[in-house]
Amino acid sequence: MTALESSIASIRIAAAAADRMKAHDIVAYDVSDALGICDGMLIASAPNERQVLAIAEEVEKDLFLNDGKRQPRSREGVQEAQWILLDYGDFIVHIMHDEARDFYHLERLWRDCPQIELPLEHPEEPQSTER
Repeated sequence: MTALESSIASIRIAAAAADRMKAHDIVAYDVSDALGICDGMLIASAPNERQVLAIAEEVEKDLFLNDGKRQPRSREGVQEAQWILLDYGDFIVHIMHDEARDFYHLERLWRDCPQIELPLEHPEEPQSTER
């Protein structure tokens, strides 16, 4: 089983919004085989709480405007803006403060899952997934 094309398209919209707002280390995984409850996970980072919140707001705005008025089923972590989780049902967006991302190291959970190609406007140099 692989992620649905509609989920991948939505993840790419979210990734482009995060990239436009200067998120870094943007990566997405097809977790459909590993989890079964969703198709994908998108992870992005920012160096401060204000930027984490701005990225989350831009992701929500773009998915609403460019993906059939899609809204998250739930939003968590908005008050603290250390780790904002946007649950869209078929995919989940994690926008994390750099320190939280280093501490929780989510990539280790999904490193065996295939990465979803993200054609970003501001691509970074490839980095090891072993943060």
